[in-house]
Amino acid sequence: MMDNIFTGLFESTATGTLSTSTFFACIIAALVIGTAMALVYQFRTRSSQSFLVTLAVIPAAVAMVIMLVNGDFGTGVAVAGAFGLIRFRSAPGTAKEIAAIFTAMGVGLACGVGYIGYAAAFAVIMCGAMLLFNMTGFGSARGEEQRKKLTVTIPENLDYDRIFDDLFEKYTVSHQLINVKTTNMGSLFKLSYDVELKADISEKDLIDELRCRNGNLEISLHRQESASNEL
Repeated sequence: MMDNIFTGLFESTATGTLSTSTFFACIIAALVIGTAMALVYQFRTRSSQSFLVTLAVIPAAVAMVIMLVNGDFGTGVAVAGAFGLIRFRSAPGTAKEIAAIFTAMGVGLACGVGYIGYAAAFAVIMCGAMLLFNMTGFGSARGEEQRKKLTVTIPENLDYDRIFDDLFEKYTVSHQLINVKTTNMGSLFKLSYDVELKADISEKDLIDELRCRNGNLEISLHRQESASNEL
């Protein structure tokens, strides 16, 4: 009985005819597995509803295409070209999103050729790996939460080169001035720093001391953002 689960549904058919029961079995299985993958993907991952819906329906769509191709090489090449056109009309995503899309397509391919058992087993393995990586923080850089972007506004009469060096030595592991910009008709300087804060410091204490130094002008401290379209 267990061996039948991992047997292709098309192996029992001598001809290439696609039965109605086989069609519905493959499509429903692809939808169920795709939905489960979408639910697992959103665990500890910020994603849009549009992407989750896409991730859920891609296996069924790929399975339908594979069933229609049914071993025809020419039709398969045409379908690959159509997928290429869709790719170029899509917004670029993160590496994690691309991996999820490829996984969903793999499930759809397996369902399309009738190997529903293998599709489900593959999805379970990949979802388990995804959950493990998310829970353990695999690949995340150490100290990422302590890396901030600091923007300080100072009057033009202050020398910005070393004005905050003692505070940075007290509150940060490292700091780098990355941008200097004049504002308010040149009467103010806006300084932008990349800083890595020490683990045991208070951000409020740092901001309070900066306020005393810059005359209570505008100060901004927020998390550094990485480019979303980089692999």
